[in-house]
Amino acid sequence: MGVLTRYRTTTAAGVIAVFVLVLVFGSPPYGDWARDNANGTGALDLFLSVLTWPSWDFSADLPVRDVVAVMLRAILVVAFTALFLAALTAARSGSALAQLFIGWAAVVFAGAAAGLVTGIIQSDTSALAVFQLISSGATYGIFAGWIVGLATLRAPARR
Repeated sequence: MGVLTRYRTTTAAGVIAVFVLVLVFGSPPYGDWARDNANGTGALDLFLSVLTWPSWDFSADLPVRDVVAVMLRAILVVAFTALFLAALTAARSGSALAQLFIGWAAVVFAGAAAGLVTGIIQSDTSALAVFQLISSGATYGIFAGWIVGLATLRAPARR
C-alpha cells in the first residue's frame, strides 16, 4: 500500500477530481473550443458545453464584478464539493453504489450553491438570473458529478 493510497480519503479524491474538471474544462482554451465545436444538438455537444460552466475566464469585456463572480464560481464549486463530500461521507452506508451517489450528489449541491452565491454577486442580480445560475450549477453537477462519484468509489471515508 503506497503513501498516496494511505492518505486518499473520499473527500480528497472528490476534491482532486472536481479540481481537475474545473481546471481543464473551465479553462479559456477549452471554453473557446467548446463554443466553436460543441454547438450542435447532440447529447455529446450538450455534455461538452455543460462542462465549461465553472469557467475561470478573465474576459476584459465584462464588468469587474462579473469577472469576480465567474472566478469565484470555479473556486466555490471545488470548495462546496469538499464541504458536501465531507458532510455526506459521514453518513454513508458503505456500499459502492452509495459512495458513487454521494460523490455525484456533492457536485450537484456544490454547483447549485456556487450558482446561488455568484448569482448574488453578479451585476445582473435579478431573481431570474440567480435561479438560472442555480439551475446551471445543478445541471453541471448532474453531468460532471458522476466522474467525481467514480473517483471516490474506492476511497476510505477517513484516513
